[in-house]
Order: sequence, then C-alpha cells, then structure tokens
Amino acid sequence: MSLLFDRDWTAMEHRSDGEPGGCCAPRTERTIFAGAPTGTPTRGDAPASLVLLPGGTFLMGDESAWAYPGDGEGPRHRVIVDSFAIDRYTVSNAAFAAFVDATGHRTDAERYGWSFVFAGLLPEDAPPTRSVVGAPWWRQVEGAEWRHPSGPGSRIDDVLDHPVVHVSWNDAQAYCAWSGTRLPTEAEWEYAARAGSDDPFPWGPDLEPDEHPRMNVFRGRFPRSDPGAHLGTLAVDAFAPNDFGLHNVTGNVWEWCADWYARDYYRHSPERNPTGPATGAGRVMRGGSYLCHHSYCRRYRVSARQGSEPVSSTGNLGFRVAKDR
Repeated sequence: MSLLFDRDWTAMEHRSDGEPGGCCAPRTERTIFAGAPTGTPTRGDAPASLVLLPGGTFLMGDESAWAYPGDGEGPRHRVIVDSFAIDRYTVSNAAFAAFVDATGHRTDAERYGWSFVFAGLLPEDAPPTRSVVGAPWWRQVEGAEWRHPSGPGSRIDDVLDHPVVHVSWNDAQAYCAWSGTRLPTEAEWEYAARAGSDDPFPWGPDLEPDEHPRMNVFRGRFPRSDPGAHLGTLAVDAFAPNDFGLHNVTGNVWEWCADWYARDYYRHSPERNPTGPATGAGRVMRGGSYLCHHSYCRRYRVSARQGSEPVSSTGNLGFRVAKDR
C-alpha cells in the first residue's frame, strides 16, 4: 500500500466499488517473511471460557439497507453448521502475554517494526508519521505492537483484560497452535454471533434500543470523536453477552476468521459447513470495531465482512478462538 504523510482529516476514503473503507483495518502490502513462525512448539491449555454450541441452520448474510453489497454480504443464504466450541471472549492481552512468555513468539508487527494506529489515539506530541492515502487517520507508527498499542510510549499494564491488538492472522494461527484451538470459520463466527437472531444485531433490529449502548463503537462524527467520549478498546467482557453467551461480537475489535475472503463467495458456497474459497483477497475479518460509526461505516453488524492480508496488523484488530467438539 502506498503511504503518504497527511494531516488533513477532512477526506473520506472509498474503495473502487464505492463502499467506504477508511475506518476499517487498512490493507497492508508487505513482503512475506520466509520461514516458519517464530516461537517454540510448546502447548498451552485451551481457554476455560469456551462454550459448546449445538449445530444448527441459519440464514447467513444480509441484503437489507444495512448491508454493503460491495463487501459480498449477499445473497442471503441457508447454512448448516455442525456443533463446535467458541470462546465467549476475544483473546485478551493477558492471554496473549502468557502465550508469548511460553513460546517466545514475535508478532509480525514486531518483525516489521511498525503497525497501523488510529491518529486519535496518538499523543499530541507524537512525532510525524506517514498516513494512508485517502484515510489520514490511519498512521504508520514505528514501534506500535501488541505490548505498545499506540506506539513506544504506551503500555498494556492497565488493559490486560482488553482484547489483544496489532496481531496478524499469522500471529492468531500461532496462538491457536499453542492453545490447541483454531480460528472459527466465517460461517461458524456468524452463527455464534447471531445466536438465533435474524436481525443486524444480536439483540435485534435497533442499533441502540431505548438509546442504550450495547457495544463499543465510535462516538462523534468520524474521524473526530465527541469530547470526553471513550476511544479505543474496552474489556473483553464489556457489555452484556448475546444469547449464546458471547461478548462483544460487534464493535470493540475486528476478529480474524479462518477463511480466505472473496466478495462473490456467497453466490456459490456450499450449504453445509462452508469453509471459504481456496484463495482470496486476504483473510476474513468480522464484527467491526470501536471505529465504526453510523455516519460513515456501519460494519458493526453480525453479517458485516472484510478481508485483509494475513500479515496485516492494526490497533483495532484481534481474534477469538474456536475448537472442534
């Protein structure tokens, strides 16, 4: 991706198909490192917070006014999934720290020396950094990685219960290999996130029933937040869970899934246990993040989907794990 230093926050990025893209995780074109992921092949324990879900049938995707057709959210189609287990929570900083302590794993962000940070989270005295063309709120920050989510001056000591960020799909895979888990497929993720709901949100059709927030999303008119509004991640157990017991399946952080991303996949995907195409434009991300806002990007829904390169990392992208029954 071409990067350009730019302080102008008035522009809004749109993809070539007309859909907005700038509040979502930017795509990263990096040279793939040769060799296996770093870290020793020790084994940790699967999280105690896994919940076993029965198999079932649901309608996947969205073709309503909420949907972004350019993301490939349609056609809406019937999907059958077998029983599986999935974590109630996204992987936290504390859990990822245990993995790193046990294995010595170095993330892709650490190996490259930088990651993407939302400009609103940088201190006023932050040094000038390059920004994404058309989306200047995304900054390429040297030294930003999971331990230092907003750059070298930041720490996770007080947010150990928040979701780990600045982790690539490769890093998530390494964590899964260590913990005896796996990433959920895109179909499993949506089935678990919906928890029986046919609406845009796990709780129903309305974004904020009775004006009561149900998830961590942007407060303001993107990319400028309201004075005093919280900006950034919240704890993995923030807000009430859905009917399957899962927290924060919308908002907070995007979540990696196992599948390759293809915008036309729903048109020819199998009905039972779809696992995505053989290749695609990056790996699937689900759920939206704390940067989604109805004035610009409504991807904070159970059907919303995006793709990003397996080596990409940003300050609003994490993951949760799953496991075969």
